[in-house]
Amino acid sequence: MIRRRDTVPWGPQESKEGKNLLKHSPAQKFPSELKRMKYEIQDHAQEFGLDFFPVIFEVLDYQEINEIAAYSGFPQRYPHWSFGMQFEEVSKSYAYGLSKIYEMVINNDPCYAYLLKCNNLIDQKLVMAHVYGHCDFFKNNLYFSHTSRKMMDEMANHATRIQRYADRYGTQAVEAFTDCCLSLENLIDPHATFIKRRDQDGLADQSSITSSGSGHENGSSCCDQDKTPAGNSAGCSSSPGSCPPAEAKAETREVDLFADDEDDERIPDRRLHSKGYMDRYINPPEFLRARAEKLKARRREKKRFPETPEADVLLFLIENAPLKNWQRDVLSILREEAYYFLPQGQTKIMNEGWATHWHSRIMTEKILKDSEVVDYADHHSGTLGGGRTHINPYKLGVELYREIEERWNKGRFGKEYEECDDLRVRENWDRKAGLGREKIFEVRRLYNDLTFIDTFLTEDFCRKQRFFVYGQDENQRAWVIQNREFPQIKKIILDSLTNMGHPIIKVMDANFENRGDLLLLHQHETRDLKWDFSRDTLVNLQRLWKRPVHVETVREGKKVRLTFDGREHREKLLD
Repeated sequence: MIRRRDTVPWGPQESKEGKNLLKHSPAQKFPSELKRMKYEIQDHAQEFGLDFFPVIFEVLDYQEINEIAAYSGFPQRYPHWSFGMQFEEVSKSYAYGLSKIYEMVINNDPCYAYLLKCNNLIDQKLVMAHVYGHCDFFKNNLYFSHTSRKMMDEMANHATRIQRYADRYGTQAVEAFTDCCLSLENLIDPHATFIKRRDQDGLADQSSITSSGSGHENGSSCCDQDKTPAGNSAGCSSSPGSCPPAEAKAETREVDLFADDEDDERIPDRRLHSKGYMDRYINPPEFLRARAEKLKARRREKKRFPETPEADVLLFLIENAPLKNWQRDVLSILREEAYYFLPQGQTKIMNEGWATHWHSRIMTEKILKDSEVVDYADHHSGTLGGGRTHINPYKLGVELYREIEERWNKGRFGKEYEECDDLRVRENWDRKAGLGREKIFEVRRLYNDLTFIDTFLTEDFCRKQRFFVYGQDENQRAWVIQNREFPQIKKIILDSLTNMGHPIIKVMDANFENRGDLLLLHQHETRDLKWDFSRDTLVNLQRLWKRPVHVETVREGKKVRLTFDGREHREKLLD
């Protein structure tokens, strides 16, 4: 195992000089020329209507910015070898000329942004304008509303707490446990911040208990045909003396307190009133038995733990796994950070597109000098350059924002426009609506990538951008265009954005087969699980749960249950 101290210091505050780089390094003296440009760009951004937290810029050399990048933009994180690995990756990538970090910005109040010291002046201008677009998005987008605005402080607190556990219980033990947790950090509920699942379930359970209790009190008469126990087809006779005495009823109730599970699951035999010779037609035995089994299944479903599928697997483990107190705290820390980074994954296209849209407007309309046009165009085109194997989020985002602004400025929306089939008329459609600026600010506030693409990606847009689906031709052994159909293009993009491309996993039963096993369900969305990843994840889940762990999924069109019991993996076909 790599020790992080061997690759990069635990944090910027533990440099060779023993001082905080962000406070004491000479590179942090913000040049007066950049300060003047900062205020100028900030004023122009506010004129365009952007609303953002105060922004603090720091200038770092490539070594320092690589270190910050390894920490996901924060100056201090908890000790773990993966940050050292990430540092080596970004450092070598920069040294070999494969990539270059121009800027980083942190969702915080105030926002922190880092500039690379060796960038030329035009790059610094572009980066500052880009940063203000990000800061506006962080502050106003709905999906960032639940995130902590003091995450700089919280990350430092998390680092301190985990470091104390490492000092007390040993670095190897804490890092090994952190490894398990990090492999599960995407098993959270992406909708948890907007849906109060447990409150609703609790209210439903309470109401159902109340109603069933009142029904029992109101229908306690032993002569009620609807309350006849299963198996007693005759019911109670209406003749005097047919009902048992009060002592017998009390004895029956006392015995019922010690009834086993089978007795508890007895289903009332709800028969319709009929004469004897018609009973088997009015109340068919097969129907009554089927109905009783169905009601029993419903009762068993209510007794399942958890009663409803739990999408937040990490929270379920925190509350129910047999963990030590320090392990529970570490898992809570990693879950909190996972929810902090979640909206950045959910809004990557929108966020980068928004920042690119405004840095291009600010630069071309307000800041750019004639002598800087060529350099700006060169660097801006590099940002928007497309790749052959993936969609550039900067390009897709900014082009969609421009499309939305143009459509709403020209009134290209509504029933009349949608029902127009004449391509020439649609191309020249202009109602002078002038609603584009208002619309893109509304979109920035309310949407995430999935809803953004689903709502505004149109066939006309795909035709303009020349989108297509490609694949490998086995005969020619080459990549070829396979499809240009809009529905297929949109489906592929939406599939890749659903849950950010991660599998949707839910806890179904924490006492599977009455053995304390943990049963998970993979919500299959036409894509199979990566089998090697699934096996490794089950190993780490079993380490936390301490009992066998199962996951039910679909593989090559067949239902499969994958199991790890702590010693070996097993697969079982369920069809």
